[in-house]
Amino acid sequence: MLSPRISQLAIIGIATGIFSGLFGVGGGIVLVPLLVLWVGFDERRAAATSLLAIVIAASAGAAAQILYGNVDYLAALTVGIPAVGGVLIGTWLQHRIPVAVVQLLFSGLLVVVAVLVAFE
Repeated sequence: MLSPRISQLAIIGIATGIFSGLFGVGGGIVLVPLLVLWVGFDERRAAATSLLAIVIAASAGAAAQILYGNVDYLAALTVGIPAVGGVLIGTWLQHRIPVAVVQLLFSGLLVVVAVLVAFE
């Protein structure tokens, strides 16, 4: 029998995968909040865990979208390559500011995105 923690993580993984495939989001919008609120991870551990988990989920999603012919390779490379630098800068910053500030910034980002999507 699976432990409650493994079951929680598996459910979070399923939800993340569904949101990733449906909306192209998952790590920051679904995975990080659930790891913090439901499993009890701190913000840093949740973000780090999310980054690795999303590599796996995004690879599967990208492969499926390639089969459907939906990928713009030039756009993906143009966004993806600079994103590597951005994630390194973000990780560096995350370790230099207090966790409470990271939580407030993340919460603010989610609210702004929600408002923008709701009124588009």
